[in-house]
Amino acid sequence: MGTGATGTCPTGAGADAARRGGHRPLAELYAGRDDSPLTVRVDRVATGLGARERRVAASAAHLGLAARLWSTTLGPAALHGRFPDLTPATLHWDGTLGAPDDLWWSGTATRPATVDALRAAVHEAHLVPLHAAFVRDGRISPRLLWGNAGSALAGALRELVRWARAHHRPEAAARAVTLVQGLLDHPDLAGTVRGPALRRTTCCLYYRCPAGGLCGDCVFDHPPRTGLERRPPAP
Repeated sequence: MGTGATGTCPTGAGADAARRGGHRPLAELYAGRDDSPLTVRVDRVATGLGARERRVAASAAHLGLAARLWSTTLGPAALHGRFPDLTPATLHWDGTLGAPDDLWWSGTATRPATVDALRAAVHEAHLVPLHAAFVRDGRISPRLLWGNAGSALAGALRELVRWARAHHRPEAAARAVTLVQGLLDHPDLAGTVRGPALRRTTCCLYYRCPAGGLCGDCVFDHPPRTGLERRPPAP
């Protein structure tokens, strides 16, 4: 992951440097033993966005992590029929670094590209405890977090289908669509996106940043507080 979307892990001297640095297994964050990396990440995002509300920065930080988790598993699953087993013990994170250097995978195992395997590896192993960590950091709606997770999954699918069509890999696009449809059937993710464009049904709050606007899949057609957002959103 430190070198691109497909995900690689450092070896040799690079791996030793990562171990000596600030990367820590996400299992430590999920267990509640050390929330400092998450606090640092949200603080950095808040500064970068100029966000006055911590929940706005937390949402942006969460969306970024959720997108990385989905993209680094869904891509290989669709293209190769297997994906890296990013267990919380082998996936290391440094909240002081930006993407792609913040994540480092020390594992080598892969899992078969099935809905159940992806759900266990990403949804259950990472997203559920990650959401709990963000709730510990500050006031943020669990519904917003699951909306982010659904939006991130839909975004990974859009990019993958676009790539597959450009590179004449229709079977990869079809596999990705099938996998995502199955993942979105879970009660946590059901209803988080809708319509053929997979437009989200909740807001990530980015519009509340000083220079923020509406995301491409935003539930709103117009920024809130203008009076226009009360119109039914477009499909």
